[in-house]
Amino acid sequence: MKTLITNAHIISPGIDIVGGSVLIDGSRISAVLQPGETAAADRTIDAGGNMLLPGFIDIHSHGAGGCDTCDCSVESIRTIADCKMKEGVTTWLPTTLTLGTKTLEDVCHAVKEYAAAPTGSKTPGIHLEGPYINPKQCGAQNPAFVRPADYDEVKSLSEIYPVLYISLAPEMPGALDFIAQATAAGITCSAGHSAASYADFQKAKAAGLKHLTHFCNQMSPQHHREIGLVGSGMLDKDIKIEIICDKIHLCTDMLNLTFTNKNIEQMIMITDSLACSWMPDGPGQLGGLPIIVKDGVARLESGNLAGSTLRYAKGLKNVWEITGKPLSELVKATSLNQAQSLGLSGLGKISPGYTADLVLLDAEFDTLKTFIDGELRYEA
Repeated sequence: MKTLITNAHIISPGIDIVGGSVLIDGSRISAVLQPGETAAADRTIDAGGNMLLPGFIDIHSHGAGGCDTCDCSVESIRTIADCKMKEGVTTWLPTTLTLGTKTLEDVCHAVKEYAAAPTGSKTPGIHLEGPYINPKQCGAQNPAFVRPADYDEVKSLSEIYPVLYISLAPEMPGALDFIAQATAAGITCSAGHSAASYADFQKAKAAGLKHLTHFCNQMSPQHHREIGLVGSGMLDKDIKIEIICDKIHLCTDMLNLTFTNKNIEQMIMITDSLACSWMPDGPGQLGGLPIIVKDGVARLESGNLAGSTLRYAKGLKNVWEITGKPLSELVKATSLNQAQSLGLSGLGKISPGYTADLVLLDAEFDTLKTFIDGELRYEA
């Protein structure tokens, strides 16, 4: 079946076409048309002049709609994936917490069951945030389950469902060997919940480290005598950094500083959303720890930030308004960079041959439609 999306403001890496059209043939994009060009199709969808972008890829999100990945149920995974789809997220990595092995195994089984019959965002793999972190940098993670890096544990989890991405503290004993083994197996390693020095970072990068997890949050800060992980992320030209663009985890000035000085090809926008995303303010849970959400901000009883309630497109809007950079540049950080880093081929561009994962946004960056594999899966 061929679908023609007309009258669209097409925004893709390096592309900004007002009044263009996109022809979808089955699950793939077969043509991108300039204003005035047309093509035969079985159905036509008028985009109404709204923005058509590659579907977002959220590689770090714990939950939404009152559900958490670590509920270990396919119903929860389905609820989160449906919420993500409503945000324009077409690919999502269910993200775990620092918990016991049995719980992580149950998460893998639940995601595997969902992936066999997906209704919302696609889930090609899992993001393990912890349990191999620095107990002094737990943040909202449960210190009771922190343990040394164990590649055999991750290998066993991957045999249930693929672990594509893992956040860990590279300065902890055994972490460098773990990073080398995981990288050789095709798992992307990211430094997070870490007190690593720049020297620690350099060793980890040599072992295969590719990312930094929720940049600036629960990582060693930049100091004029030790630049830590924050300074490492700003200085290094290759390392990719996750960034929560809710203007809470990083203030507007820090967002501006980072997007001004870091190459856009190394930026990855995430939500780090919790079960309280898409929910009203009030009490909640995160990995067995009580949280409270007030004015859309989630915190532990200690006052520590505990993930976000951010909806993906609003983070993009924030960065666009703060930096003034063109969306055709910023959009690299919403899908293409993620796809390239994780080896997810055919995603991240509106271009012939690419998968027709698309999101239609209005001027306020609210989601109007979400297409997954060429199918209109969500309509506001």
